[in-house]
Amino acid sequence: MGPKERNYWLTTTEFPKIESRPLPDRVDVAVLGAGYTGLSAARSLAKRGANVAVLESETIGWGASSRNGGMVLTGMKLGVNQLISMYGRELTRRMYAASLATIDCVEQIIREEAIDCDFSRCGHLEVACKRKHFDDYARQAEVIAREFDHQLRVVQKHELSAEIGSTIYYGGMVDEVSAGVNPARYVAGLGRAATKAGTEIFEHTRVESLQREPSLGESGWKITTSRGALWARQVFVGTSGYTGKATPALRKKLIPIGSFIITTEVLPEALARELSPRDRMIYDSKNYLYYYRLTPDRRMLFGGRAAFFPESDQTIRRSAEILRRGMIDVYPQLRDVKVEYVWGGTLDFAFDIMPHAGQIDGMYYAVGYAGHGVAMATYQGQKMAELIAGDKPDNPFVGIQFPGAPLGLYNGRPWFLPFAGAWYKFLDWVS
Repeated sequence: MGPKERNYWLTTTEFPKIESRPLPDRVDVAVLGAGYTGLSAARSLAKRGANVAVLESETIGWGASSRNGGMVLTGMKLGVNQLISMYGRELTRRMYAASLATIDCVEQIIREEAIDCDFSRCGHLEVACKRKHFDDYARQAEVIAREFDHQLRVVQKHELSAEIGSTIYYGGMVDEVSAGVNPARYVAGLGRAATKAGTEIFEHTRVESLQREPSLGESGWKITTSRGALWARQVFVGTSGYTGKATPALRKKLIPIGSFIITTEVLPEALARELSPRDRMIYDSKNYLYYYRLTPDRRMLFGGRAAFFPESDQTIRRSAEILRRGMIDVYPQLRDVKVEYVWGGTLDFAFDIMPHAGQIDGMYYAVGYAGHGVAMATYQGQKMAELIAGDKPDNPFVGIQFPGAPLGLYNGRPWFLPFAGAWYKFLDWVS
C-alpha cells in the first residue's frame, strides 16, 4: 500500500472552530486569505482597535500555511551578491536585516500568544551539490559578515558528518538563527490569536469581486463574496499562491508553483540522530532543490519541486515516487523505510523571485515569498498592518519594482511551467 495522500501536519493539531455567521455590513479592513500573511495582519490591526473581517475561500491555513516544511528561514531566495547588483548595498542591507527580523517576529508572536507549535532555533544547513556551489559559500559568508554583520559558518566536506548523515555533498553552510516549527499548529494558533484580538474570520467565503464604492461619505470598497456582500474602508490581500480572479492585477504578477512533500514513518532514535545530528532545517544548492528535516516525532520530511504545476491528485502521486528516489539518493539508509504521507501545496513566485508589498489598484498586499513564507509572511502581515493603521514602518520590500511577465504574455495561468522546470534543470546541470 502506498503513502496516504494527506498532509501529515494536519494529523498533529486541531484548528479553531469558526462559527458560521452572517457577514457584517461594514468593516474597517477586509483581509483576503486566512494564512500567515492575513492572520498576522488581522491580529495586529485588531489589537489596534480596527474592525477586521478575514475572508477565506476554504478554511484557516488551508493553503501553503499548513502544507509547508515548517522551515523558518533567514535570507531570501536570491543570493546576496545578486541582490546587491539589483538594489545596491544600502537597500540590500535593509532587506537582509528584515529577513533576520522575521525570525524574531515569529518567535515573539508564538511567545506572546502561547502557541504550542514546536518552535526551535535549530538553525539551517545549506548543502552544496557541486564543488562550484561550495566555493561560493565562502564568498557569500564573507560578504554577509562584512556588509550585514551576520555570521554564517562554512562547513568543509570532511566536517559535514557532524551536520548530516549523507556523503553526497561537497560541504555546507550553517545559519544558527533560523528555526523550525510545526506549521499547522502555528497557523492554527495565529487564527486563535487573531480571533482573541477581535477579528472575525469567515471561512468558505470566496471573494468574487471588488469595486471602489463610497459609503456614508467615506471612500472604500464593495466586496462581493460567495456568501453576500460587505463594505470595507481598506482591503489587504494576502492570498499568495492562491491569488485569484478577484484581484487580476496582482494575479498577473505571481506564478503559482507546486511544491510537494513526503514524510516517512517514525524513525528509530539512533537513525534519526545519524541523519540529522543537530536537527537542522536542511536544503540543497540546486535551483530544482530538495529540502528536508526531522519532524518533532522523528519522521523524515522530504520535499521539493517534484512537479512545477500546483497540487492535484496526479501531481501528488507522481511526486511521491520522485521524492522517494531523491530521499534515498541523499540518505541510502532510508531505502527500506516506509513513506506514510504525501501531499502538495502551492507557492507564489514573483517574476523577479522577490517578496513584494505595498498597494496595487488602491488595495494593500504582501506576496511573493518564494518558499520563505513562514517567517516573511508573518512579518509582512504585521508590517502592512502598521502601514494600514497610519504608521510609517521600515519595510524595504514596499515600493521596489514589481515586474510582470515579459511582453505581458501572462494572465495568471502558468502555461509556461513545464518550460520553466526544464530550464531550471538545465541550469542545475551546467552550473
